[in-house]
Amino acid sequence: MTKTAPRKTMRPMATLSFFGATGTVTGSKYLLEHRGFRMLVDCGLFQGLKDLRLRNWAEPPFDVGTLDLVVLTHAHLDHTGWLPRLLKFGYAGRVVCTPATRDLCGIILPDSGHLQEEDARYLNWRGASKHKPALPLYTEADARDALERLDPHPWSRPLQVHDAVTIRFLPAGHIVGAAFIEVVLKKAGRDGGDRTVVFSGDLGRNGQPILPDPSPLPACDHLLLESTYGNRDHPEEDPKDVLLRVAMETIQAGGTLLIPSFAVGRTQHLLWLLRELRHEGRLPTDVPIYMDSPMAIEATRITLDHPEAVDGEMRRANSHGADPLGLENGVKCASTVEDSKRLNDIRYPAIIISASGMAEGGRILHHLFFKLPDHRTTVLFVGYQGVGTRGRALQDGVKELRMHGRTVPVRARVATIDGLSAHADRGEILGWLAGAERSPARVHLVHGEPDARDALADLLKERRGIGANRPDYASRVEIE
Repeated sequence: MTKTAPRKTMRPMATLSFFGATGTVTGSKYLLEHRGFRMLVDCGLFQGLKDLRLRNWAEPPFDVGTLDLVVLTHAHLDHTGWLPRLLKFGYAGRVVCTPATRDLCGIILPDSGHLQEEDARYLNWRGASKHKPALPLYTEADARDALERLDPHPWSRPLQVHDAVTIRFLPAGHIVGAAFIEVVLKKAGRDGGDRTVVFSGDLGRNGQPILPDPSPLPACDHLLLESTYGNRDHPEEDPKDVLLRVAMETIQAGGTLLIPSFAVGRTQHLLWLLRELRHEGRLPTDVPIYMDSPMAIEATRITLDHPEAVDGEMRRANSHGADPLGLENGVKCASTVEDSKRLNDIRYPAIIISASGMAEGGRILHHLFFKLPDHRTTVLFVGYQGVGTRGRALQDGVKELRMHGRTVPVRARVATIDGLSAHADRGEILGWLAGAERSPARVHLVHGEPDARDALADLLKERRGIGANRPDYASRVEIE
C-alpha cells in the first residue's frame, strides 16, 4: 500500500485542510501546508454512524507519501486511532506529542487493535459480514508498530520542525497530557509577517481535579476551536455532592453501586472525588471501592507517573505521600479476569468502577448481567451515553436488556451525574477566548455536532464580533 512520494509543489500561501471532526466529534485530522512542508495535526478514528466509520476504510484524502510530520493533541482514539492505518498507507515519519500522551497511546492504541481483531473474529464466526473473511481495520501488532513512531516533546518549549515552522504544546486540561498546539509559520523574505495558527484539540475546564487549567490562548491569526458543548453549559451542582448522595442511598439499601466509566480521565476523576469524600468523613471507609478495568488501572499509574502533566494540588499530594487516587489505601484493583469474576459474588455494599463508559463492552457487562435484577443495585452513569448504546437504553428506562444471549430484567435504579465532562462548555469556551492576548482573526469551528457548532458560531458573532468558519469535510482555507 506504500506509495512513491511525488515531487512537492510550493504554494505561495500556507493552507489548512479539514479531513475530520467537521460537523461531528470524531476523526480529527487537519493538514497544514507551508513552504513545501506538510504537517498533519491529529490522526483520529471516525466513530459512531456507519457513514462516518466507512471513512476509516477509505484511501486517505491526502497524499501520505509527501507528509512530513504528524502532531497529536492528546491520546483519545478520535484524535489518534487512525495512526496504524496511516502507517499502512506508507507514512514513515515521526509523530510528536507530549510524554504523557505517548504513554497513554501505549495502552489505548493496542487495545483498539485488539478490539478490531475481536470484532472481525466475531463477524466471521457469525457469518455476519459481507466480506469473506471480515478483516480488522488494523491489528494489535499494527498499533504497536505505530507506537514506535511516537516522539515525546516537553510542554511549552518551542520545537522547530522546519525552517519555516515552529510548534509548541500548551496545557489544554482535557486529559493527562492533553495539549493545544501553537504553530508559528514564517513568511519568506525579510519583511516579517509571521502567522500563528492554534489547534485547540479538546479544551478542558478550569478548576478540575488532577488536571491543570487550560493555558491562556496566545495571540493567533487562525484558531481551530472545538465546539462539542457549544450550545449548552454544564450543571452548576457539585458532582461530588451528587456522587455522595447516590453512593449513600445505595449503601443504606445494602446494594452495589456500579459505575460504567471511561478508563482514561473519568475513572481517575472519580477516584479523586471518592478519596476526598472518605478523607472528609462523608463516605464510610469500610465500603470497598473496586477499580475493575486493566486499562483504567494502567491509566491511573500513568497519571501518577507524570507530575509535569497534572496540577499543583495533585503534584503536592503525590510528592507528600498523600495517595491522591487511593491506590494504596482503600481502592482495590481487580487486575485479572478471576479478580473481576469474584466481584459478582459480593453480598455487601460496594462501589465498582468498570469499563466501558457506555456499557457497550468490557467487564462492566458481566457486573450488569449479575446485578441489574437486584433492586438494591444502582447503575451510575458519569458521561454521555450515545444513541443506540446499552447505557442510553438504561437511561431511557428499559425494563429488560439483552446481554450474553439472554434477556436480563432491569430492577436496578439508574442515575446520572452530568457535571463530570472533560470538555469546556459554551461559557468556558467564551471565557477562554476572552482571556486571549488578542482575538484571533479567524475562527474555524470543529469537533462539534451541527447544532452545537452553529449555536457557538452565533454566540461568537453576537458577543465577540467574530464570524466563525464552519468547515465542510475536505474543505481548504488559506492562511492569510
